[in-house]
Amino acid sequence: MVPTDMFVMEKISQKLLRSPNPPIKPSQCTPLFFNSFTKRDATACIHTHSQNAVLVTMLYDKEFRITNQEMIKGIRRDGTNSYLKYFDTLVVPIIDNTAEERDLTSFMADAMDKYPETCAVLVRNHGVYVWGNTWEKAKTMCECYDYLFELAVRIKSLGIQQ
Repeated sequence: MVPTDMFVMEKISQKLLRSPNPPIKPSQCTPLFFNSFTKRDATACIHTHSQNAVLVTMLYDKEFRITNQEMIKGIRRDGTNSYLKYFDTLVVPIIDNTAEERDLTSFMADAMDKYPETCAVLVRNHGVYVWGNTWEKAKTMCECYDYLFELAVRIKSLGIQQ
């Protein structure tokens, strides 16, 4: 990937300044990425359709919760400079999917308002959005979230009580 492969957009107006070559239009995910940029001052947002993220939304109702797991330490409390600790409870809101991805924008924004320390929002039967202060931090957290989602699915499938 090189810089010319990326979209360049103005942060406030969301105006497209440069499109990759050959020109293509921005994804329907763009307004959701901007939720993380404008509401949380993130500089990177990753959206995946991870099977673990999809499965965990089928097993949990309105929020995903897990505690007493080492990988929680890789998740930052948004709006702070601190990370979760082993005995903390990680809480990730789950919003319902819509027919068009751009229609998720207000639901994601509401979830971000209700969960000010989250760095992720799960979308039922769809995937997850994860953001961070840098692309490296967003990627690291995305990997930690996915590990924790997979672990939770396996815990439930094995009937282990926590």
